[in-house]
Amino acid sequence: MYLPRRLISHLYQHLMHTNHSQSPPVLILVSLEPDALCACRILTALFRRDYIAHKIQPISGYNDLATAGEQLVQPMRLQSGGSGGVVVCLGVGGMVDISTVLGLDNISDGEDPSGGIQVWLIDARRPWNLGNVFAGRPEDALLTIDGNARSRTLDVVDGQIQPSYKPGQGGVIVYDDGDIDEEMATEREAFLSLLKMPYVEDNGEVLDDSDGASDTANSIDEGRQSKKRKAWSDRDDDEEDEDEENRRPRQRRRTSSSSTLQPSPTRSTRHQRIDSQSSNASSSPTQPPRSSPPPTAQQASPRKLRRRLLRLRRKHEAVLHNYYSLGATYSEPISSILYSLAEDLGREDNNVLWQAIVGVSSLELYGRSMTGVGISTSLETGGSAGWGGQRGERIRQVLRDEVRRLNPPDPKETNGERERGENSGVIPCHGLSPNDTAILLSPEPRFLLIRHWSLYESMLHSPYLAARLHIWSDVGRKRLHKLLAKMGVSLAQCKQNYTHMDMVLKKGLRESLLKYAPMYGLDGLVPPAASAGRGKEGWGFVRCWGWKACLSAMDVGVIVGAILEVGKSGIQTDATGKPYDRHDAKREMVDEDGSLESQAWVERFWEAYDALGDIESLKAALPTALQLHRSILRTGTSLIEKRQIRHLRAFRMAVVKEGPDVQLFTHPSALTKLALWVGEAIAEQDREQRGKVGKGGRGMPLVLAGLNEKRGVYVVVGTGGGGGVIDIAARERRRQKVEEKARRKEQRRQERERIREERREREGSADGEEEESEEDEDEDDSDDDANEDLQDEKGFGKNRFGNAFQEVVDEINARVRIDSFEHCVVEVKKEDLSGFLESLSMKAVIG
Repeated sequence: MYLPRRLISHLYQHLMHTNHSQSPPVLILVSLEPDALCACRILTALFRRDYIAHKIQPISGYNDLATAGEQLVQPMRLQSGGSGGVVVCLGVGGMVDISTVLGLDNISDGEDPSGGIQVWLIDARRPWNLGNVFAGRPEDALLTIDGNARSRTLDVVDGQIQPSYKPGQGGVIVYDDGDIDEEMATEREAFLSLLKMPYVEDNGEVLDDSDGASDTANSIDEGRQSKKRKAWSDRDDDEEDEDEENRRPRQRRRTSSSSTLQPSPTRSTRHQRIDSQSSNASSSPTQPPRSSPPPTAQQASPRKLRRRLLRLRRKHEAVLHNYYSLGATYSEPISSILYSLAEDLGREDNNVLWQAIVGVSSLELYGRSMTGVGISTSLETGGSAGWGGQRGERIRQVLRDEVRRLNPPDPKETNGERERGENSGVIPCHGLSPNDTAILLSPEPRFLLIRHWSLYESMLHSPYLAARLHIWSDVGRKRLHKLLAKMGVSLAQCKQNYTHMDMVLKKGLRESLLKYAPMYGLDGLVPPAASAGRGKEGWGFVRCWGWKACLSAMDVGVIVGAILEVGKSGIQTDATGKPYDRHDAKREMVDEDGSLESQAWVERFWEAYDALGDIESLKAALPTALQLHRSILRTGTSLIEKRQIRHLRAFRMAVVKEGPDVQLFTHPSALTKLALWVGEAIAEQDREQRGKVGKGGRGMPLVLAGLNEKRGVYVVVGTGGGGGVIDIAARERRRQKVEEKARRKEQRRQERERIREERREREGSADGEEEESEEDEDEDDSDDDANEDLQDEKGFGKNRFGNAFQEVVDEINARVRIDSFEHCVVEVKKEDLSGFLESLSMKAVIG
């Protein structure tokens, strides 16, 4: 089931009204990423305000999710002595059947398999598992009446929860961000049709036009033979009785037809029940009329009905296959969805708004966009405008409006105090008073941690500047020096801490960048000035904690991400807590299954969770973030200068297996940041040499492998090449074309129906049914063509590494572990890496 956006607070309000002191605590399963962490902070703030008991459980991967289901979720079931309850999944389980993973699909003695447990699923990853979206309702909510599976009420229609729905029945409920209602009508129709369709075994037989012709011929021959047998058996009857008998439907054929379409008794999978009434209604012949009926059409043979059913089943299965094979992408951040929940409840404040802003801003750090994990090549408007295209900018614009609404200007401020940030164009570095905790809009440049670094170091470690100035080379460093010289900033000034720079230089920094940055191809280095037409598009968000600190949302995302990936103590220790020694790792292999490593990641979760609510903890973790990005620059420069990036058939490939920072990139998120840094540099080189993005506009993807010597595995991540930016105008033209095709098809169908009815009234022959079958096939073909056009556009440029990884695993015997929620991440045994990459190079990794 899925909860539409307009009813986003429906479940929470019911939980709030029914909660009492004896209610079981709400279990929150959270993935280890900044967006989910911020969403968890928002949800727990709502729970604390409403005195709802809750428990947080960090989840590092699918194995950890299954363990949590066995140890924490299943004991909550009524069958296990529990009292049911609510399980909230934040960033986990959206792409798999969550009921199966958590162990809530065991059906025994007709009991409710969910055991009174209701799962709220909130995830930004796509594609959805359609079983969660359009099914997910417990078995006891269905009643079998005369073989029909019907819901008790109309509170759930085609998987969509209605306002009359009463929570507490158990099952899986997906929070819709608007995509399901707006973009998944085709998938919904196909999935629900397969649920109601009778089961027919598919042996892979070929169904083509010749099959339809042979079915028609066999049906005619069978009719003739039946007439001959009847003529011999009724030779002594009078002519009137013989005519009456010929008009009567054949009971033998009806029995054969109904038995052929019965479901297999061995088929007991959930979400695939059979609507036997609809199948019997479509397959059983008309009952004998009582008086002078018109001539009836000839009944189709069982073989023809079976082939027609197989053709329809394959059509719907092809729609679902196309949906799942588009590739993994990202939709609206879950922190934004949780803020919408708080806003609908009237609980929004600055703290909740700040958590949502940090969660939304963090997606760009990990390359998560509408085309999957990859570099962004969308609008060059500066700031964080690279994520999500137009939809991402709409979300940020809503957040800017919320900032203005919740942080109105103080009438007691002097004119000089109002000239910071929004009005002067100078990025703020401190609050106006010891108690100032306001959120501001700021024209943030695409520098890294500028308030906590020198201007030179901040520009040097910026991925945006590094790719366009070629910072990894001496020529690129000289270009950076020339840019600073044109701006009138000396090296002595720019190499000291930014907060200690000359105030005149800081006030003129933005104007200088707007003037001289386009000379070096840096048009999006800073956001443009605010205008009536574009507003403050590209402007960032800043929050002050009095005189203690002032951080941008991107700064907080960088620091929290560094805590999750490295920990506050840096990289001096391994997963067991001992000092890391590369030679010792070669001698002894421990933690081959990654359990100790996952345990260390979960401990870092609590450090990051506390840091989000404590400015002192954020400041204490700043050295870790600086160390991480120094390592990214050092390792990326080494890969490019030493020409260690190879060009395979479908992607570029590099391996990080030596150097002082090799242990740092054993974490998938840290390795993803390095891959995005290298991928953006390569994309800029291609654009300068060829004038366009390679691979037909899809961009050249990159596969980066990092060696974990302690476990003897390579962590492999695949990123997109920056192509596939969605053209809204082209999408609208394609949609209009498909709608025009559908309109013409509907007109043809109505015309054929009119002609068919006239023919039936005039002749009553069996030709009408045969023509109907042929026309249905033509309509199916036209539907397939229209859907194929949309599928091609939907999948263009999307990251398909997850699909490719699974295909390689099915083909070769490589020892591979796919456990990350990020489907473009996989672990491969050290000895099997070469064979794995060789097979991967033959796959389509970008849509």
